Amino acid sequence: FCKSVSNDPLLIRAARGEPVERTPVWMMRQAGRHMHAYRALCKRFPTFRERSETPSVAAEVSLQPYRAYGVDGVILFSDILTPLPAMGLDFHVTEAGGVQIEPIQTRECFEKRMKHQSFNPATDLPFVAETLKILSGELRGTGVALLGFIGMPFTLATYVLEGRTGTIDGFACTRQMIESDPCLLREILDLLTERIIEYAEYQIKSGAQIIQLFDSWSGWLEPNLYDEWVAPYQKRVVSKLKQKRPHVPLILYAAPMEHSSGGAYLERMARTGVDVIGIDHTISLDKARQRLDEAGFGHVTLQGNMNPTTLRDGPEGHIVEQTRCLMNSAMQDPIDVGPSCRRYIMNLGHGIDKDTPESHAALFVKTVRAFRMRDNSP
Repeated sequence: FCKSVSNDPLLIRAARGEPVERTPVWMMRQAGRHMHAYRALCKRFPTFRERSETPSVAAEVSLQPYRAYGVDGVILFSDILTPLPAMGLDFHVTEAGGVQIEPIQTRECFEKRMKHQSFNPATDLPFVAETLKILSGELRGTGVALLGFIGMPFTLATYVLEGRTGTIDGFACTRQMIESDPCLLREILDLLTERIIEYAEYQIKSGAQIIQLFDSWSGWLEPNLYDEWVAPYQKRVVSKLKQKRPHVPLILYAAPMEHSSGGAYLERMARTGVDVIGIDHTISLDKARQRLDEAGFGHVTLQGNMNPTTLRDGPEGHIVEQTRCLMNSAMQDPIDVGPSCRRYIMNLGHGIDKDTPESHAALFVKTVRAFRMRDNSP
């Protein structure tokens, strides 16, 4: 195996494409409802916002999967919507995951509620910094990376416009504004972009070592609309963060949707300039790597690809088999630079399902951590 060139956490080194001693592993939504410890904590802190906005509680939730499974990354327990109140928009999340926001659908409403609202994360979102500082202290010297949590402009805009998760009715309000008032939508996206950059910087200053960027609903748009309403704003966020914080790796993920399944937007995501692309489970890891290499993005690290349904349903032998298959695929490097130099972070193709047994999650992480090239590919 290749020798490390820095003392940074394993996940950070893999994100940068540095040689690593083994493949790092963590799971999207690893902190949450699939864990008994989390469900027990919910009885004491019954609302999502109470759990995510109370620093000691949010830190405890963030650490639960690290303590239980030994993952290589701890992500801030938060939500895409967390910065909205600091932008003038309050929100509510039900225990079933439903989102409620008073939407913005007219210029008058935008100017009254958002446009002239000051944005000061340190004043309005102090719990984020406090949580990250607790986590930094807990993880110091462990070799485990601390991930920040950021929603990207288009996805955040859909919540602002719809007042809820847009998948319920096909993002009807967003579609309507694209057609009826594109100038207003651009202003909303411009403002969100600037605020998101500030918010990401705030997380980095508070201890985040790597940032997970979620543009979950971007795959709802057709290619021509994606190029107009998603890509430019992704690029602005990434470009500005790279300019200000070049040492902090950035991971971009989009959920598999109608127009993004099968890695349809893989090259577009790479053009943003991120260090890592999170891929879902609707494209093979081999194919994703091949396409990025052929498009000139061989330097980009891949993350993910394990089907969360496999992790949920098992059985255990199948989980081990599929995990080893992915690991072997990730380490088959055609240019023969050494097995551990392959740019890959093990993760799921989507967030872990709430019904996933903890024993399955533990087995998955254990299999990745124990993997060596001598393991037989199924």
